[in-house]
Amino acid sequence: MGEGSAAESLPTAIYLLTLLSAIGGFLFGYDTGVVSGAMILIREEFELSTVWHELIVSATIGAAFLSALVAGQATDRFGRRPVILCASLVFLVGAIVMGAAPEKVTLLVGRIIVGIGIGFASMAVPVYLSEVSPLHLRGRITVVNNIFITGGQVVSSIVAGAFSEVKMGWRYMLGLAGLPALLQLIGSAFMPESPRWLLSRERETDAREVLEKIRPKNADLKEEIESVKVALAEDADQAGLREVFASKPVRQALLLGCLLQLFQQISGINTVMYYSASIISMAGVTDNSLAIWLSAATSSMNFLGTFLGLWLVERLGRRSLTLGSLLGTVVSLFLLALTFHLAYLHSPDILMQDPSSSECVADTCGVCTSRSSCGFCFIGDPDDIQNSTCLASNHSSYNEMSEAGWCANSTLLDADDVTFAYDWCPYEYAWLCIVGLALYLLCFSPGMGPMPWTINSEIYPGWARATCTSITTSVNWASNLLVSISFLTLTETLLKHGTFYMYMGLAGLGLVIFFFLLPETRGVPLEGMERLFSKPISTRFRRGRTLSSP
Repeated sequence: MGEGSAAESLPTAIYLLTLLSAIGGFLFGYDTGVVSGAMILIREEFELSTVWHELIVSATIGAAFLSALVAGQATDRFGRRPVILCASLVFLVGAIVMGAAPEKVTLLVGRIIVGIGIGFASMAVPVYLSEVSPLHLRGRITVVNNIFITGGQVVSSIVAGAFSEVKMGWRYMLGLAGLPALLQLIGSAFMPESPRWLLSRERETDAREVLEKIRPKNADLKEEIESVKVALAEDADQAGLREVFASKPVRQALLLGCLLQLFQQISGINTVMYYSASIISMAGVTDNSLAIWLSAATSSMNFLGTFLGLWLVERLGRRSLTLGSLLGTVVSLFLLALTFHLAYLHSPDILMQDPSSSECVADTCGVCTSRSSCGFCFIGDPDDIQNSTCLASNHSSYNEMSEAGWCANSTLLDADDVTFAYDWCPYEYAWLCIVGLALYLLCFSPGMGPMPWTINSEIYPGWARATCTSITTSVNWASNLLVSISFLTLTETLLKHGTFYMYMGLAGLGLVIFFFLLPETRGVPLEGMERLFSKPISTRFRRGRTLSSP
């Protein structure tokens, strides 16, 4: 009862700070979501190659990875609030550059600028939220950032759908990201600095003034200030990379934290988020607007699943939720891979060979469309193909027509008498791909979405938390970049079904590793984490209340 009453008596300022800070998470979610729909339109207008497609998508992630490393030092030197303010300004500039980009190089520059803003926000916002939050609400308030990320992805998908049939609608999709950035820029100008950072600079009077605004009137501010000062003294004595690697339990916790962030990414989550509309198009949905709206529907599963995770985390525990989420991820990835595999095996036959195109000689649509230079040209409806051939794609039209043959005739293509299928094949059960996408997000989002961040915030002692969190965050961004930049190339090399079988295998490997390495941290006090990781691995899987005892 005390906890609830304390929450109810919190000043309005703490809720406003949470809202304004978490807009950084919304911006990250909006960008990752909107690029999926926008790229369908951008690649046609700018005639992007596969390399340019991957580069524009992943440039933001690469810039975020590098800027996040810088942001860690910046938040310690200049404070949390100035870095959040800078992130908002940089993101606003990036949104304007992207929305006004006249060609692909400028668009790439805008994506890099946005990535810098995201990197700053991804480091500064969680730190700021954790330091301004009351102890008993720290977990809930910090997770608000995750909710804003998934909410931003849903909003971006809706915006992408709304502008999918508007001329140069991608400019509105990308440019509108400037509005929440502007809101955060204005709001962060009135945000106070983190009390913990102020105390680290021996500005106790300023820290007390901030705490008086964001704590209940009956809160013991003297005790909180003293506890922070003690923690800062301990951090100054012990914190450092050398001490982290010298401590066996901290090394083991760091290994687990890095593996959690690694498998979160190599299980394919950002492939699904960045390329969901493209995946739906690969499944045979040829209408760009419909593909974008279906992408919005599937991304809403990610948003709903995050709330499911918040409800289950204290009921099932971290370990059970993570393992259950990975098991569901493996099953849904198998469904996605199987759908593409069956579409490949049962694709329509090539009924007529084109002697002028030796590089596009194939027996079936699946073989034909697995080559980036070829497309499947057919007459009639997908379920009643009257004639078909494999033709060289006309890349100047972004693969919407062939260089020769029936599908080079725009009049026939516009009349729907002839269809040029580039990168997809007519398949009766293509809708299973959309089911697989939705199931994937619903399984991934409650566990493997938030748990790597939640567990990483718990398993390190106070003196090592900043160093270890910085390392594991960099692992997340680096693996994020690796997955996002390689997806389209992998689909050409391993084919679509081979790529998703690979992600399924990696998720399955993660399931086995965490079954043996991941302990239950629910109920374990932060000061008991070193003791937990000092125990033999086989004894770490009991309930937290048992492990918290001496």
